[in-house]
Amino acid sequence: MGEIKRYQDLSRFRMPAKFRGRSPVTVQMWWILQATLFRWSPQALYFWRNFLLRLFGAKLGKSVQFRPTVRVTYPWKLRVGNNVWIGDDCVFYNLGEIIVGSNVAIAHDVYFCTGLHDYTKVDFPIEQKPIHIEDEVWLPNDIFIGPGVTIGRGTIVGARSTVLRDLPPGMICYGYPAKPIRPREVREH
Repeated sequence: MGEIKRYQDLSRFRMPAKFRGRSPVTVQMWWILQATLFRWSPQALYFWRNFLLRLFGAKLGKSVQFRPTVRVTYPWKLRVGNNVWIGDDCVFYNLGEIIVGSNVAIAHDVYFCTGLHDYTKVDFPIEQKPIHIEDEVWLPNDIFIGPGVTIGRGTIVGARSTVLRDLPPGMICYGYPAKPIRPREVREH
């Protein structure tokens, strides 16, 4: 009998130096504060949650509203523009940078994932690719956004979609994987 082929050996996995971007103590302090002071704050205390995020390095514009159930893995890898709403139970798994433009509406249960593993190597190394959400995007409920994705300005992604590739500006997109369906039309009052 031949030798059994190994696809992955997690005992050989090593976290790259400085991958997290801050010391393990800072990471743990953030996670504790997020699980308590951030999460337990009343919904209307947006300024308080913004203060905590900024304290840990997040770059936030004016009038940003994070609900208390939002989770941010590493605030120092998060940039958010002006006039942004972020709904309940959203997850920013930002092993890499996540950049959110201005006038972006993010509903509930949207999962931003910048992390991945190189499955072609037995030691299964961890990697990251940034996510960019351009201005005036609307992300309704229960959307997954994968590593390295850019969603173009003014695009709407349909509920329960999975975004694995870049989406062009000014489109309505949905599906698994999400793809452009038709242009977004806007009427002035």
